[in-house]
Amino acid sequence: MKASAPGKIILFGEHAVVYNRPALAVPVNQVHVDVAVSESDQPGIWIHAPNIDLLSDLAALPPDHPIGSVILKTVQHCGVSPLPTLSLTIESSIPVAAGLGSGAAVSVAIIRALSTFFSHPLIDDQINKLAFETEKLHHGAPSGIDNTVITYNMPVYYIKGQPIETFKPGQPFTIVIGDTGVPAPTKDSVADVRRLWLRDSNRFDSIFNEVAQISTMARHFIESGRPQLLGELMDHNHELLRQMTVSSPELDTLVYAARKAGAPGAKLSGGGRGGNMIALVNADSAKTVAKALITAGAIRTIVTEVK
Repeated sequence: MKASAPGKIILFGEHAVVYNRPALAVPVNQVHVDVAVSESDQPGIWIHAPNIDLLSDLAALPPDHPIGSVILKTVQHCGVSPLPTLSLTIESSIPVAAGLGSGAAVSVAIIRALSTFFSHPLIDDQINKLAFETEKLHHGAPSGIDNTVITYNMPVYYIKGQPIETFKPGQPFTIVIGDTGVPAPTKDSVADVRRLWLRDSNRFDSIFNEVAQISTMARHFIESGRPQLLGELMDHNHELLRQMTVSSPELDTLVYAARKAGAPGAKLSGGGRGGNMIALVNADSAKTVAKALITAGAIRTIVTEVK
């Protein structure tokens, strides 16, 4: 039994989304997680995830291990008892700690594969809730946006605690994703921003409110088929993220390189401090911008169409 889940990228609203402001995110199907489940001769549940050098019996993993946790939660949710004997193989082309939703994609793919294997397929709402519980182990105080976009595999306008809103662009547009190659766990930057917010809540609430306006305008431009207007919003959002202290020299270098190569706008994406940035491009300039990013130090680029 096999199941897959895509990556994701945040267009606007990261960090502010944790404080109940809107954010926009889209799936990235050029990268994905694949999970295969099969019966096993060895007792217990065996997990093989070569990308992270994991080969272990579930019983040997600590209780807060995200992969072990999502397996146990899914088994319990499906009413399977005692623990079955099976093997999971997890393969991923999504870089870890790069803002592409690697952890959430692994969780969603595991939940889908196991629930189908148990002949207890779950609807997207159930999958999303289970994946969100595991996101807490990855990120501490997650926004929920990663698991939501990845579960529904659609562009999402998201405000924490409110009903999910998927939406469709009025016309497709292209972005280039540039990976700094610097691992940057979202949990750390989220915690740092929280400390700063607690120290100076008025200043940070003002920043978050500006980000909220950007996210709202961006959705309007996307839905009305005017994605060319997103560039200026990206540049402004990046500056606000710098004020939140979540950019880095590597991210700034790639953002400026993309703009210099002709991108109408660029910004960091995700938790920051490393990971990925994104640049708005015309379809015919995507290769030029991608090449400029590699020259400026990106270890990989992904060109994706949002539609």
